[in-house]
Order: sequence, then C-alpha cells, then structure tokens
Amino acid sequence: MASKALHEGYTLHISRDDYVLEPTDSTPQTLRRLRISRKTGDIILSQPGDAEMPAAQQTLPIYGIMGILSLSTSDFLIVITARSLQGRIDGHPVYLATDYRVLPLAPPSYNSLLDHPVEKHLLRLVEKHLYGGVFWFSYGWDLTRRLQAQATTASEGKAMWELADDRFFWNKYLHSRFIDISVSNPNQDLSQFILPVIYGSFDLRPTHINHIPFLMCIISRRSRYHAGTRYFSRGLDSTGHPANFNETEQIILCDISPTNTMPQSAIGGGFGVVEGRVRMSFVQTRGSAPIGFAEINTLRYIPDLIVMSTLEMAAAHKKHMTEQIQTYGRQLLANLLKGTGRERYVKEEYERQVVDAKLGDNVKYHHFDFHKECSKMRFDRISVLVDQLEPALRDGGYFHQSVYEEGLIKTQTAVVRSNCIDCLDRTNVTQSAIAKWSLTQQLRAVGILTEKDVVDSHPEFMQMFRNMWADHGNCISNAYAGSPALKADVTRTGKRTTEGMLRDGWSAITRYSKNNFFDGERQDAFDLFTGAWIARGGPNSALALVTDSRPLIVRSMPYVLLFSTLMITAALSLPRSSAYPLLYFIMFWAIVSALSLTYIFGHGVEYVAWPRLNPPVDALFYDGPGHKTGMHGRGKSLNRLPLPSWVKQNVLGTMKKMPVLHKLEEIEMGTTAAKKRVD
Repeated sequence: MASKALHEGYTLHISRDDYVLEPTDSTPQTLRRLRISRKTGDIILSQPGDAEMPAAQQTLPIYGIMGILSLSTSDFLIVITARSLQGRIDGHPVYLATDYRVLPLAPPSYNSLLDHPVEKHLLRLVEKHLYGGVFWFSYGWDLTRRLQAQATTASEGKAMWELADDRFFWNKYLHSRFIDISVSNPNQDLSQFILPVIYGSFDLRPTHINHIPFLMCIISRRSRYHAGTRYFSRGLDSTGHPANFNETEQIILCDISPTNTMPQSAIGGGFGVVEGRVRMSFVQTRGSAPIGFAEINTLRYIPDLIVMSTLEMAAAHKKHMTEQIQTYGRQLLANLLKGTGRERYVKEEYERQVVDAKLGDNVKYHHFDFHKECSKMRFDRISVLVDQLEPALRDGGYFHQSVYEEGLIKTQTAVVRSNCIDCLDRTNVTQSAIAKWSLTQQLRAVGILTEKDVVDSHPEFMQMFRNMWADHGNCISNAYAGSPALKADVTRTGKRTTEGMLRDGWSAITRYSKNNFFDGERQDAFDLFTGAWIARGGPNSALALVTDSRPLIVRSMPYVLLFSTLMITAALSLPRSSAYPLLYFIMFWAIVSALSLTYIFGHGVEYVAWPRLNPPVDALFYDGPGHKTGMHGRGKSLNRLPLPSWVKQNVLGTMKKMPVLHKLEEIEMGTTAAKKRVD
C-alpha cells in the first residue's frame, strides 16, 4: 500500500500550460509529481520514478496546498508559501501559515477575463480571508481532532484527511476535487497532497509547578459551518449548525511515572525536554445560542433583535443537541445571557427549546446572569457557576492517557457548552474559570499538586495561564467581531483595571465601525472560502456584486452631511467681520446637517455594508412567530437596499451563462443550490 503520509514541501513549477508540484521529501524512486493542466483543468499524479519534467518559466517553494477555488472566470490554486514554527506535539511540528499565492488555472491568454471587476472583487475577498484569518497545520499531527478522538479512533492505513473532524477541516471545500479523485481512483490517490488546515488558535508553552516541568497547550478549532461575522452569523442555521462554534481543548503533557513523580531532569531545579509520556486534555465548546435568532444592523449601537420561534428552528435545535451528545457526551449548558432587557427573549426561547427537545439527562441547563452576578467588578463570583457545575464536571471527567499504563486511564464524558450573546467576552471569562478548575484536578491526579494544593497558589504559573487564555479569547474575538475580546484584563489579571476599561471602550468603537461598515465583505469572504456560496456563471451575471443600485438621494446624504459639517467648521475657524450673517450661516448648515443625519439614521439599514453573496434575507424579511425588539432604520421600504435585485425580489432566478473554465458542476451563480455547502 502506498504511503499516505503528507508531503512536507514542494517545488512548484509554473509554465503556460501546467502547474507541476514536485515533493521535496521523496526519493527518485518514489517521486510522484502532481500535474494540474491549465488548458483542461485535469489533475494527474505521475507514476513513481517518472523522470519527465516539462520546462518551467518559474519555480516556487511551497509548504502546503490550501486547495482549488472556483471564481467567476477561472479556478485558482491556493498554496502556502511561508510558515512559522509554533511548537511541537508528540514530536510533530505545528506551523502557522504566514503567506500565500493565489494562482489562476486559466492560461495567460485569458488575462483579460481575469481583469473583469467581478473576478477582481472575488479574488480580493479570497486574499482578505487568507491574510485576515489565522490558519494552522501540521504534517504529522491531526490538529482537527482532540486527543480523546485520536486515541479512540482506529487510524491504521488512513490518510489524515480521512480522519479529520469534518467541522474543523477549514479548507475541505477547497480540497473537494482532490478528495473526489482520491476516492474514485485509487491509482490517483492524492492523499499526500491534501493538507487539513484549522482556523483558530494554538498556544504551547513550557512551564513548571513545584519544580516539575510540563507543557500546557490551548487549541481552539473554529467550525466551518455557519461561519461568519458577528451580526451576519447568529443563532442556528436550518441544518442545526450554530454560528461562532469553537471547540477549545486544554492539553497537559508531562513525563511523571507512577513510581517516580520527580523526573531526573527536575532534580535540583533543572528542566529537561518534556516528551509527553502522560497526556491529559479537557474540552469545552462555545457557540451562538442554539435557537433561531438574528440581529439587524441599523447604524444604532444596539441592533434590532429578531427571535424566530418556528418548527424548523425547533428541529434544528434538537438536531444540534443530538449531534453534540453523540460527539462529546452529556451537555452541560452554561447560558450567560441577561435575564432582563433584550437578551431575555433569547434566553427564554433557549429555555423553551431545551424543554421541548426532551433529551433527558443528556442535557443539563444552567442559567447564570453574568452581568448581574458579576456586577460592580465582582468577577470572582464566576465561582458560583463553577460550584453549580462541579458535580457534573467531576462525573464528566477529562481525558487521561499514559504510556506507563495500558488503555485509557480516564475519558471525558461531558462537555460544557457556553454562550452569551456573542460567545466572546463573558464566555471567555467563564471558560477560563472552568478550565482552571479542571486543571487543578488533573495536576493533582498526576502528583504535580498535592490533594489540598490549587493552581492559584502558584502566581508565576497563573500569570502564564491567564495570558494564554486571554490570547486565546482575543483570537476568537478577532475572527468573529473584528476586535480583541472585552474584559480581557479580567482573564489576564483576575481583576478589572482602568487600562482594561479604556481598551474595552476602544474595542467597542472598533466593533461598531467594522460590524456596520466592513463586515459585509468579510462575511462574503467566509461564504466564498467555505463553499456556502459558489461562483457559477460568467462575471456579467454578477455585476450587482460590484455596483450600487441605491437611489441617488440615499447615496448623496453622507456627502451632504460631510459638506455641511465642513461649512460649519470653516465658519467657526475663518476670520469674520460680522457675527449676525455668520450666525445665520451656521444655523442654516446646522439644520442641513441635522436633517441629513436624521435621514441617514432613519434609513440606517440602507447604509450598512451587507453581505452580497448570501444576504440575510430570511432575517430582513422575517414576519413569522417569535419576537422583534424594533424595526428601526427601515425608511419606507427595503427595496432600496444595496443587494442584488434577485435577492430583493426574494427570487433567485436563472442568470445568463458565460463560458467558465474548469468547473466542478454547472450551477448558476447565486442560485439556491449554490448556497449549499459542497464537501
């Protein structure tokens, strides 16, 4: 059987007719080159030892293949051209991808098509996603799967992509052609070229307590399903996938044996290399409240809230919970939403769905009003929730494996699923507190801590622990909200600080700006990269993606506001001979400014940068059972939104085709079928 171990590097040979990927870690006898034809789109793996090599105009060293993505005029090969070593687990290096190339499969004669505004717009979305995301990979260690899943799943003879967790294999859609070829033709098995990449965080640090060295690692894995940005990806989708779903695994690696709790390397205070003979992990998840709800940006600081109480959403909730139980075991639901105000409607719908799902003891629900319980800077009161969860946490345990003992010492049979409205700030404080509790139990179990000792008694370690969790929270927050996590000072120092509050104020302003005026394109990039929207048909059929169809009055109001503000500023700063004419002048432009500002906020929805590939039409036009907190910023009609005409009419009609190169399927651009993710 041919090896399925991933290649760790390639030389990419670029010519007018082909891209040829030559592995740099193969011998001449085993070398198999991968050829991608720029004329036909064919992907062919050469036979072992084939010495034929076409002349190349350019060569490029690369470290991995992200995959192939179809845009409106051509397919594009996306490769990793730079990487940064971030640590080793079980001897396997873990890398952060730092640079990329996006190469058109269309031959140079098609350059005029590649310059089409729609193609350039889609290509810019791809590059924005690559350089705005945080992508991790390893050639020998499966980053997509937690330790327990790796230990309990047979992997003999299987490639990494075959074992990877489908949710966290971020570039799986891009590898769909490679996977299809590998499955359909064993002689053309491309498994060694299929590199699973995760979007998330990876932080591995050496540390010690009581002169005993160990490694601590935090990994977050972001789900590729229902992925997106803060206000354009909320709640559940119809298939039961929650927005902003992240699995977080805290890993401890040490070398303590049952007969020698003090390794030779630690005697006298020295620290040697930790090999990880003992492995422990504790997993938590976070995700948007598992119900149907959305928030509609209107330029107000607080968006309009819509809760959708439909049978479809009830079925989606039950499906999500059932999948969570099958994957992780018992679900300990920690709902951190407020019990008053607008969040109350989400909380009550969540509780209703939990009761109606009738999943029995497999689900245990806890409501903890974080803002109320931890008000007046009493963030230590998160211990109240930990105390409530403690009996179930003890029963659920953690993963524990050792080379000194046969089999698994312990497995984790219950997982805490936390959420607030964003699953960011409150959630991160909560998860770090629960992780600290579990860490104490784990370190006691292996003898690093005594039975009465706690990690809080070791300030040097706790500083590192808090920093790791704060960095982890910032990574998840940047991906979803576009800014670092709020309340990071609580996670980092254990208390609220003035500097932290000032930083949170700036982050709140940043979030408001990005969520209203920039996240539309960021959401489009998520949808394009994960296959939630597939480009089909020629670029002319999608000109609405790069044009603004709003009426002139809507487009002109921001300029009127800007001009009137400039007039007032000029009047106040320039020399003047008489105060009365100047007063009337200022009053006139102040009235113009006020009227334009009133118009803008009265039609706020029309000034939000909405996603254009998959606009949230279900939420914008929702008129079913549930709850709405308001209908602000709608003006007289939604017909003037800067969305493609087929979306505004709620009709996804057939659009005119143009010749397209190397397509997987013939699906019209923007049709309902194109919105379904293709694996």
